[in-house]
Amino acid sequence: MDPLLRDMRAWGLMLAATLTIMSNATITPALPGLQAMYGDDPNAELITRLLITAPSLLVALVAPFAGAVVDRLGRRPPLMAGLIVYALAGTAGLWLQSLEAILVSRLILGLGVAAIMVAQAALIGDYFEGPARGRLMGYQIAATNVGGLVFVMTAGMLAAQDPRLPFMIYGLSALMLPLLWRSLPEPSAAVEGHGPGAQDVQGEPGWQTTVAIMAIAPGLTFVFFYAVPTQLPYHLAALGLSDPVQAGEAMASMMFAAAIMAVASGWLRPVLGRIGTPVSGYSGLILGFGLLASAATLPVAMLGTALVGAGLGLAMPTFITTALNAAPAHRRGLVSGLVTSAIFLGQFLSPLVMQPLVGQYGYRTAFAVGSAGFLTLAIVLTLTLRQQKRPVDKPVAAQ
Repeated sequence: MDPLLRDMRAWGLMLAATLTIMSNATITPALPGLQAMYGDDPNAELITRLLITAPSLLVALVAPFAGAVVDRLGRRPPLMAGLIVYALAGTAGLWLQSLEAILVSRLILGLGVAAIMVAQAALIGDYFEGPARGRLMGYQIAATNVGGLVFVMTAGMLAAQDPRLPFMIYGLSALMLPLLWRSLPEPSAAVEGHGPGAQDVQGEPGWQTTVAIMAIAPGLTFVFFYAVPTQLPYHLAALGLSDPVQAGEAMASMMFAAAIMAVASGWLRPVLGRIGTPVSGYSGLILGFGLLASAATLPVAMLGTALVGAGLGLAMPTFITTALNAAPAHRRGLVSGLVTSAIFLGQFLSPLVMQPLVGQYGYRTAFAVGSAGFLTLAIVLTLTLRQQKRPVDKPVAAQ
């Protein structure tokens, strides 16, 4: 067994991770039902899609500031406050009466997501170093997708009863709060440049450029990737697969594959390298979106989403780990905030970019454009990273 899995801090971080990236997609199976429920609202089609990505706008705007707060005040206060906001705003959709009010609650949810994601990412950098840091980042992404799998499958079953019921899932953060309070101590020594992580307190030469690359790449990745949670339910409905459970199954296929590949990424990264790892991930995304563009049945769609999940699970840990490895210890909160901001900005922009493509050319063409976009990103990322004179991964002894 990996020694990391005997560390309660690692389990606490993985538990917190289940609330972050896929938090937006949790209500995906409920979107068609919510649109039908508010069918008399002329903006229902757009607003229901924005319910998925609205938290991303707030995260994109406030994550860098949250990172600065985390660096100044410590990790635990923002983390615990974020859990409370997440629970209150996330469950508000159960009782709010208009789509516009629900949209506002989703924006407030983004504040909680930003605090949780930035704080727990900084804690990974504080608690662990070297290969252990990379493996834990893979476990964290896996935990995110396992949580997403459970959440989305549950949401699909709840949405079949009432499209409001999936909002109940966000209340789980309140149950997690006491567990995380006990398992995640404040790493004051690491933040001050002593103890674990102190050896890279100054960061790598040119770390700002490395962090910028590692923020821009996942941000653009999510512009295309988020066509899956925002457009796939409607694509399946157009194919005659209108049962919310079927949308939940397709999303679950993606998250299951992402979880498996994210765990493997920590072990594959030393073999594939800092260029080969994300490019291999993009290969899965290219093939997956290509299958979604041609899918006519649920099994083909599930295979496509599985490839998409596997590609994302391989690429994402590399982006975040590389940024944390390059940055100085006292800037980990800010760096986590910048990468988080880019990821969620990509999520928010996704329907604004992809919806016009869907409206003009249809779902198949939109997914085909996404496949071509990932191919372009793979090429550009390869060329950009090859210009870096110094490897961004520190040669730390295996842990």
